[in-house]
Amino acid sequence: MTKGPGAPAATRPTPAAVPPQPGVWNIANVLTMFRLLLVPVFAALLFADGGHDPKWRAFAWAAFAVAMITDVFDGALARRKGLVTDFGRIADPIADKAIMGTGLIGLSVLGDLPWWITAVILARELGITLMRFWVIRYAVIPASRGGKLKTLAQGTAVGMYVLVLTGPLATARAVVMGLAVLLTLATGLDYVLQALRLRREGIARERRGE
Repeated sequence: MTKGPGAPAATRPTPAAVPPQPGVWNIANVLTMFRLLLVPVFAALLFADGGHDPKWRAFAWAAFAVAMITDVFDGALARRKGLVTDFGRIADPIADKAIMGTGLIGLSVLGDLPWWITAVILARELGITLMRFWVIRYAVIPASRGGKLKTLAQGTAVGMYVLVLTGPLATARAVVMGLAVLLTLATGLDYVLQALRLRREGIARERRGE
C-alpha cells in the first residue's frame, strides 16, 4: 500500500549503542599500579636495618596494610563503576601475588616464618593460576567465598608476622597462620575438583558438538 504524502516514513530500528570501553587510566587501575609500586617499598622497609628493628617493621606493616586495602577497593570500584579492563584483569592478580609472595619469602629469609609454610602457600597460588589457564578454554573458575576467606586469613597472618610481636599476640599470629594454611589447602583442593569437573564437562560438550 502506497503511503500518502502525510504518512510518516518507516524507520529502521537503530542498533543499541555499545558502551565505550573504559580506558586504562582509571581509578581502579591506578590503585592496582600503586599496589605494584608498593612491593619494592614494602621489601625495602621489611629488610631495613637488618630486618628486625621494630620501628622499620612497623613501617613495613603499614605499607603491607595499605596494599591489602587497595586490593579490596580496586576490584570493588572496577565492578561497581564499570571500569573492568584487560589490564586490570592481568595486573590485579599479579599485584596480589607479588605483595603476598614478597611478605612470605621475606619473613622466611629473616627466619620469622618456616619455609614450609611459604612453600605451601606459594605452590598453591601458582598451581591454581596454572589450573585456571588449563581450563580457560572450557570455563572460568569463579572466585569462591572460601577463597576470599583464605585471602583475608593470609593477609592478616602475614601482617601479624611483619610486626614484632611477643607473648599472647605472638601465639595468636601462629594460630591465624595455621588457619590460613588450612584454608589454603582446603580451597586449593576445591579449585582442583572444580577444574577437573569443568574440563570434563567442556570436553563432553565438544564431543556432542555444542
